[in-house]
Amino acid sequence: MHLRQVVPADLPAILEIEHAGFTAAEAGTPEAYAARIQAFPDTFLVAEERDTLLGFVCGPIVADDLVADWMYDQAPTNLPTGGHQMILTIAVAPTARGRGIGSRLLSAFAESATARHCQSIALTCLADRIPFYQKNGYQVVGVSTSQHAGETWYDLVNEL
Repeated sequence: MHLRQVVPADLPAILEIEHAGFTAAEAGTPEAYAARIQAFPDTFLVAEERDTLLGFVCGPIVADDLVADWMYDQAPTNLPTGGHQMILTIAVAPTARGRGIGSRLLSAFAESATARHCQSIALTCLADRIPFYQKNGYQVVGVSTSQHAGETWYDLVNEL
């Protein structure tokens, strides 16, 4: 397995993985993912094995220190240096779960964010996913203000 930067041709596989891991209300649209691929391809990584996408992580580097709902709709471009790395989505194909792919994606994102002098990495997640992120160095900082999909989301941060 190797990690690489996203390319537009990855969109169908990304959407398949997205819809396998999130409810219809939670999942990003094809248009949103196409905009993310265009807006911040250098912070959109995919895990691939034998030409099959196994997972991905994406998000912009912005001045805000926590993920906000507007980021899902507007696909901001990356700051050139500094700021905070956001994770809008991380997902692994059901058939590839349990192999450490999510942790490898998070580790690669941390390396990239450190190289770009980001102060932190932030994400939101549902309560059942908190232990995975804590295992990977993230700390819960509170309940998110997100209204996405009518769920209760939690803000998590990994200080760099």
